[in-house]
Amino acid sequence: MSKEIPFIIYCIEEYKSQKGMTGREVIDLFNKYSVCQYIQLFYESLHTTGANYIVDDIDSYIQSRKIG
Repeated sequence: MSKEIPFIIYCIEEYKSQKGMTGREVIDLFNKYSVCQYIQLFYESLHTTGANYIVDDIDSYIQSRKIG
């Protein structure tokens, strides 16, 4: 298992918790905007930050994908 997989799961759980969403809602959202690929691509910098930063960063990424 790659080191990114447990981190992606952590990000999903944190996002779910902070946003009051179900796991299915988060997975659907992450799939729609390729968030897991984004997390994997930027793993090296993201995994050194805190949960609030990660959730905010994911929100910013999703917003940029909605606009583009």
